[in-house]
Amino acid sequence: MRERSTVGIKDVARVAGVSVGTVSNVLNQPHRVSEATRHHVRQVIARLGYVRSEYARQLRAGHSRIMALLVLDMGNPFFVDIARGAERAARDAGLGVMVCNSAQNPAEEAEYLSLFAEQRVRGALITPADPSGATLRDFRRHGIPYVVVDRVAGDEEGCSVAVDDVSGGALAIRHLLTGGHRSLAFVSGPPHLRQVQDRREGALKALAEAGLPATLLRELPTERLDVAAGRDAGARLLGLADRPTAVFCANDLLALGVLQALYTAGIRVPEDMSIVGYDDIEFAAAATVPLTSVRQPALTLGTIAADLLLQETGERASAHRHQHVVLRPELVVRGSSRVVG
Repeated sequence: MRERSTVGIKDVARVAGVSVGTVSNVLNQPHRVSEATRHHVRQVIARLGYVRSEYARQLRAGHSRIMALLVLDMGNPFFVDIARGAERAARDAGLGVMVCNSAQNPAEEAEYLSLFAEQRVRGALITPADPSGATLRDFRRHGIPYVVVDRVAGDEEGCSVAVDDVSGGALAIRHLLTGGHRSLAFVSGPPHLRQVQDRREGALKALAEAGLPATLLRELPTERLDVAAGRDAGARLLGLADRPTAVFCANDLLALGVLQALYTAGIRVPEDMSIVGYDDIEFAAAATVPLTSVRQPALTLGTIAADLLLQETGERASAHRHQHVVLRPELVVRGSSRVVG
């Protein structure tokens, strides 16, 4: 069977009886072509099935219409909301978004950043997985603008947008201390992640402010920030001889996993153990026991990050100055935490 040949812009011009330049104007600068000619050329384009080459257009224009987004875990609704916010801002600017998932793995992060460089994306929004920063340093050499998301970047790295996770960790522990809890656990997630480090720092800060020793907070690290890791941490909590009365989890997926483990074992939440999560994803309010959580404005994070990148890559890029936006978290109290009687 003979393969169908690709229809090119010259084919459209020949069939329409116009110049290649006229077809190009219809596609890129339609205001320069009469309405009748535009209508005629578009009819020919539709009939022939012509699709213009985005790669060729990028070579002519010198830049891409694609913005890249690399997050830690697209299985986490928090990052889905960041992607939604970024996509909305990009679409309003006539751009598309390529979403990739590093799975909290620095090696996969490096592979995706290499792909972004090969594709010469307009710019990238990146939640770093590599604690050393080596992959970002390598990416910076390609001259592609990027914005660090969910972590504050240094001035030399470009723009960043994040939530104050130290403040968020302190909010969670202050809430539990105010409720009378003095035996606490922290299900912390991978210790190399900056977000986990900052939330731990905030938790310890709240203890110090209350004049309490750091030893009151027992840490249970996990390899991942997902529900399965939370269930495993919940099993470890149940195995402790001196079981804590409250647990703070580094994100909501961990908290939901802990909640499942406790429920399966017949441990009542919050009567026997209080739980506080982090992110306030949609599922937090819909859990069997609605989850108290530290809210991060994920949609806003994504929107601001994309807007910063658009400013840096737009018509006024020469006037752009790097910005570091830090948003405030908010504690949302629900049924999973209570005052100790």
